Amino acid sequence: MQFGMRFRREDAADKVNDRFWHAIEGTPLDEVRRIQEERLRDQMAYLKSNSTFYQEKFADAGVDFDEIRSIEDLQKLPYTYKTEIRESLAAEPPFGKHRAAPMSDIIQMQASSGTTGSPSYVALTESDAEMWHEMTARCFFANGVRPGDMVLHAFSLAKGFVGGIPVMQGLQYMGTIDVPVGADGGAERLLRACADTRPRCVVGAPNFVLHLAEKAPEVLGCKASELGIERVIVGGEPGGGIPAIRAKIEKAWGAKCTEMLGGTDLGVTYWAECDAQSGMHMVNMDYIITELLDPESGEIIPWEKGAEGEMVYTALGRQASPLVRFRSGDYIEVIDTECSCGRTGPKIRCTGRTDDMLIVRGANVFPSAINSVITEMVPDTNGVMRIVADFEGHTTQGALTVIVERGPNRDPADDVTLKKKIEQRLRESLVFKADVHLVAADTFEKPGAAKVAFVLRKYPDLP
Repeated sequence: MQFGMRFRREDAADKVNDRFWHAIEGTPLDEVRRIQEERLRDQMAYLKSNSTFYQEKFADAGVDFDEIRSIEDLQKLPYTYKTEIRESLAAEPPFGKHRAAPMSDIIQMQASSGTTGSPSYVALTESDAEMWHEMTARCFFANGVRPGDMVLHAFSLAKGFVGGIPVMQGLQYMGTIDVPVGADGGAERLLRACADTRPRCVVGAPNFVLHLAEKAPEVLGCKASELGIERVIVGGEPGGGIPAIRAKIEKAWGAKCTEMLGGTDLGVTYWAECDAQSGMHMVNMDYIITELLDPESGEIIPWEKGAEGEMVYTALGRQASPLVRFRSGDYIEVIDTECSCGRTGPKIRCTGRTDDMLIVRGANVFPSAINSVITEMVPDTNGVMRIVADFEGHTTQGALTVIVERGPNRDPADDVTLKKKIEQRLRESLVFKADVHLVAADTFEKPGAAKVAFVLRKYPDLP
């Protein structure tokens, strides 16, 4: 294969004043559906010829590839679970039994983050890699990044992490200049690079970009809001869609904050928030079909305002590591199906993950939702909490133990009153009973570049 992948899209510079990065973002949904179903049939034909994994899986389900002609037909197919992918990887390393392209065509690999045991290794052909770049560019463009911008890279730059090199590649493809320090370089190096290069945008995890802003006076002798940043793009962990956290980020940097969502299994990022700041759009409908699953009933439900469920993904046009009806584990709420920006993809907020979900006396509770309430109670709290899920599985008959850092100016003598206040707010907001334990501000390690560990299995100071 001749290597011809573009480092920078040829027409990137012409996109500066465009409404969308790609026309699909504003295409009427009936036309989007036509495109998706045409590409779905092509993907089924590809898998029929190239994927042993799906040949066996579909045969076990008694379904033929040729039967899948429409989006509704997908419901005839079984789901693909993360556990199956791990078993596939163990059976035929490094890329698993689900690899559907020759090894000679693989030009890049990535590894998933945040899993137990070995990472999930994902293979990319040249076509796959360019698809990733295109999907990433659409998201950053919707988020407010423009060709010609300098972008401070505040995600980890570790080679295997999807927020590292793939984000840099996507930014380069769309005609920006990535300032490649990365969270691994530490807050001081990032801030000094920010002061030296004066980028227009910062991309990183919400808690880490807040941490950077808090360190700016110490490192640079000025506030982060004085560094000229106009746009902060966040993702990789809960927070960007939580109003209190977003407000803190925007105040700290003096910039607009927008959110994105993705994952290594399908790409870098495929959902992105526009300037309306009212939910993340699906901007890659020609590359991914997304179904909305009600995990309680097991039914696929319509994309309607107010609907909630788990996202199920089917890749289109994917060669090396294709996935069909992949259970993402991302639990979302549909914020709206229309937007002033003109994008036709639905707008969502990710409220948690189904595999993080705790069931507290019959109520579904997501750690990120608890964190949102605790953050809203600053300065009574420090905006930091941990959950002690010291029970088997995901159920408990009693109250859920939540450890909360009190605000730095709160008197420990008032803990009884504050404890009751937090417990009442959690009960009113999330309909579950909490047993709140208060600890000093800064008890828990600053989040840094890693994901926040909301859930603990035990805590030494609790009986």
